[in-house]
Order: sequence, then C-alpha cells, then structure tokens
Amino acid sequence: MKPMRIDLHTHSNCSDGTDNPADLIAKAAQAGLDVVALTDHDTTVGWAPAMAAAEHHAIHLVRGMEISTRNQGQGQHLLGYGFDPQRPALIEMLRRGNEGREGRIPAILERLRAHGIDLDEAAVWAGAKADGSIGRPHIADVMVREGHVADRGAAFTEYLVPGAKAYVERYAPDIIEAIGVIADAGGVTVIAHPRGRNSTVPLKRFDELKAAGLNGIEVDHQEHGVEARAELRQIATELDLVITGSSDHHGTAKLDHDLGCNTTAQDQYERLMAGVRHGPL
Repeated sequence: MKPMRIDLHTHSNCSDGTDNPADLIAKAAQAGLDVVALTDHDTTVGWAPAMAAAEHHAIHLVRGMEISTRNQGQGQHLLGYGFDPQRPALIEMLRRGNEGREGRIPAILERLRAHGIDLDEAAVWAGAKADGSIGRPHIADVMVREGHVADRGAAFTEYLVPGAKAYVERYAPDIIEAIGVIADAGGVTVIAHPRGRNSTVPLKRFDELKAAGLNGIEVDHQEHGVEARAELRQIATELDLVITGSSDHHGTAKLDHDLGCNTTAQDQYERLMAGVRHGPL
C-alpha cells in the first residue's frame, strides 16, 4: 500500500497566504497529498470552505491554526489541531491577539514613514481577507508592490522583525498558556519551526513545554538545515514527542515552500491525532 502523504502546515488568504481555502485544497490534491492541515494565523474562518473543497477532492482536511505566542520573551508560533473553536478561553485569547495585531498597523506605518516609506493604510487592509487576520505580511506585500523592497523577506529583515526599523511589539499569549488553552479545547499542539530564522528554542525549554502538554515538534521544515533537523529529531525522540514535517505553504507569498515539500510520517500523524479529544477532525 502506498504510504500517505501528509502536510500539516499551510496558509490560505484568510491569513497571509495567497490562495483561497478551496484553491489551496485543490492544489494539495494535485500535489498528491492525502492529508493537509489548514493552519492560518490566529483564525479558523477558512475551515468551512476548505472542508467543502476537501470533500470534493477526496482529501482529508485537518482543521488547525498557527497561534502567535511569546516564548521566554521571544515570538514563537504554535500549531494547534483538532480543538473546539467555540471554547470561551480560546475565543478570548484570539480576540486579544487579533486586537493587538490590528492595533499596531498604524504604529508600524508611522515608523515606516519616518524612514521614507509612506504607505496607505487602506491599501494594507485591502490585502487582507475581511473576516481573516491582518498582520505584518500584508504591510510587506504593499512595500513590495510599491517597489520599496524586493520581496517579503527583505521587508521583514530590514523593517518588520523584532529589532528592525519599523517593528512594533504587540500582545501575544505565553506559549505555555496557549498550549493549555488548546488542550482544554480538546486539541493537540506542535511547536512550529523551532530552529527557523526567527526562532531558537533552547534545549531545556523543550522539557518545560513537554511538561506543559506540548504534543510534538515540527522537525522537517524549509527553514531547518540538516543539522537542525537531526538535533530536533533527537530531542523529540528523547522526550517522546511527535515528529512532524510540513511545507508551511503560503502560495506565491513564500518561495520554496511548495505543498508536500516536507511531510509527516503516517505513524507520527496517527499518534498526534490520537491525542485529539474534541471529536472528528
């Protein structure tokens, strides 16, 4: 029997991807995936159209989300799967996070103006789906479109990452709080790209996150080199955490993140899903 191809980290235009949820699922099917997770940033609004498309294309959809958190004072993304989106604590956590995300847009634009980049706030909002989430990628896209930078990566590196010229801090829940909220909502959690460009989680911290209820580590990711993948795989094995792999696909907004470029082994996927208590995914 052919092994299942499983991609547990993708984005639609409900956050900072470029494909609508239905098109994303169609492309996942074309890429030969059997299972795909929709994990937009801090929102679940893409679930319904993605589910309808998944049924049409006979592909299994895992309903998920990528949550922006703080981890020992640094930004850290956390993937949540299979949770009940109607739990009050989760709704409140996302409300506070999205208010902070939206509220800092004018402050970032003001800092950009101080560096000679005058962007129209309406143009930034026009790039975001009305019922989805808005953030720094939408500012970066306008910067690219107007010729201020070459691509999203350049916009982030020079202006939008912590410590850069136009970065503005915002509220995000502590990662341990977020792990608990997802667990209380019946879901499971995987720390996203912990050795990526903007994430360097110390070894000891993985023990603490496991004790807090973390279920897995995203090991195979395009931002992880060979040594990082080997290190993370060893950490996950020693701590008995699930090992996942994924594309972190954003459509045309992020190069070299094609659907299925990294995948999760079927036994690891099944083990992760066995921890879901909310109900069918």
